[in-house]
Amino acid sequence: MPVDLLAIAAHRDDVELTCAGTLLKAADSGYTTGILDLTAGESGTRGSAELRGEEAALAAKILGVAERRNAGLPDAHLQNNEETRRVVVEAIRHFAPRVVILPYPVGRHPDHRIASELGRDACFLSGLARYPAGGTAHRPHKILYALAYREDPVKPSFVVDISAQFERKLASVRCYASQFDGATAAGEIFPTGQDLYSLVETQNAHYGSLIRVRYGEPFFTHETVMVDDVVTLGVKSM
Repeated sequence: MPVDLLAIAAHRDDVELTCAGTLLKAADSGYTTGILDLTAGESGTRGSAELRGEEAALAAKILGVAERRNAGLPDAHLQNNEETRRVVVEAIRHFAPRVVILPYPVGRHPDHRIASELGRDACFLSGLARYPAGGTAHRPHKILYALAYREDPVKPSFVVDISAQFERKLASVRCYASQFDGATAAGEIFPTGQDLYSLVETQNAHYGSLIRVRYGEPFFTHETVMVDDVVTLGVKSM
């Protein structure tokens, strides 16, 4: 079944940390959602690939995704090459999404940076009818970059209000007990002295405050965002 919204990330738990609220909100609105994890997380310091797979399945149920797939690419050795592009192209053709969420192209984890580039290239190549990969040619309409936890001066193109979804988002993050119980940092999340779950809440509360709501998730687009009606624009200016 084609999905409306597909999140692509390097590791199991990346989606939960960066855009789970947005996936939940889309599902609440009747859209079909999916997740493509590029690696199994076998190189992670904590837990194991098998355990992370079980945790990812539990999280997927909370998020209400139609399907969660794993591309089986090597964790901590992710590359953007002909072989990996073919794998991701076939996955994109399988999901046939209208919108794709990717990691932001800058990050301290090499897999996050490469996953962003690989995902974008595969989105384009997937639309080439003669590209040598399985499935029917399909090119997503829109690519969004998840901006959560960024420390560089990138202003979000927009923020999604996930106030109604935040508790379920946090529940999906908590599924990864092997990774996060007792942790004070993870991936792009730098330590502040708080436990990781408190850090997630602090970050989401910060982005929510930018649009005058309790919790939010930030995104960036290279394209200018179109507005149909300036009279109904939200977020009070003064």
